Amino acid sequence: MPPPLPRRQAWGQSAEPTPPPPVPVGPPEHQTPVDPWAGVDTGGWDLPSAELPPLPPTMSYPPPPDTRQWSGPPAPPAGPHPLPPPAAPSAPRAIGPTVPARPMSPPAPPKTPKSPKVPKVPKQRRGGRSTAPPAPPPGWQAPKGYVPVPVRRRRRWPWLLLLTLACCCGCPAYYGFPISAQYPARAALPVQVDDLSLRQDDRSAETARQLEGEVRKEHWLAEDTFAGVYSTTSGKRVTVSGGTGFRLSPESDAEGEISRLTERYALSAPESVDTGVRGRHERCAVGSADGSDVVVCTSVDHGSIATGVFTRLSVADSASLLATLRAQIVQPERS
Repeated sequence: MPPPLPRRQAWGQSAEPTPPPPVPVGPPEHQTPVDPWAGVDTGGWDLPSAELPPLPPTMSYPPPPDTRQWSGPPAPPAGPHPLPPPAAPSAPRAIGPTVPARPMSPPAPPKTPKSPKVPKVPKQRRGGRSTAPPAPPPGWQAPKGYVPVPVRRRRRWPWLLLLTLACCCGCPAYYGFPISAQYPARAALPVQVDDLSLRQDDRSAETARQLEGEVRKEHWLAEDTFAGVYSTTSGKRVTVSGGTGFRLSPESDAEGEISRLTERYALSAPESVDTGVRGRHERCAVGSADGSDVVVCTSVDHGSIATGVFTRLSVADSASLLATLRAQIVQPERS
């Protein structure tokens, strides 16, 4: 009869066998002690040992000789080093077991002598003096072909001195030359300037006196004043006035003079004219007087001021004619 088939596991049942429940063990003080050496013969513990051969006697080393403090050999004389004398053969002494000699290595190649180092010259520090180079060691010899080169010190003080002189003397000379060339000055009206003739009739003289009074009133620091009326045979009329004296800012004085005459002559916007002379400034503007067009120009430098009213001339011609007039009227007094 065949054995029965194994029983199939139910759903959710573990495949591992269920371990048996543990056996309860009581406290150790209630258990019977067990002797681990029970039934073992412990009568003799002496075990037989194998006999070893006796060790050979050891050889004693000889005592080391007494050593004294070595004072060193005497210093060799100066010059080429002599060869050391051959060493005397030493007596053999008894030592321990012989050791096979090691093979000798080939001798090292002789070293080539190095050239002595040249002492470096210390660099000069900025803003301070350079220290002296250190002295060479005793017995030092320069290598073959070495030529000492003296170190040249860089001097900076001449450049600083020149810069100081340029700042202290150059700036005053640049700004002071125009003043010394234009002041002081004197003024005198010539009778004839090119094709212009000075009018000396009563009406012209009265006009000149009024203009000279206005210049003295407006420029009360002026040292000298002048005014006159010039005309040509073709009917051109030129009225010139001004004064001499020191002026610190000629440009602002020229603008102030044009502003003063703007209402009288109904002047337009003034134009700046290049005079070609450093320190001299000129302004010109177009206006009207007695129903006719006129050009008013004023020229100011550090030593004088000159204003002209021109008829039947352009602005460029008026500025050129004023430069000619002031060159004849104002003369600098150079010492």
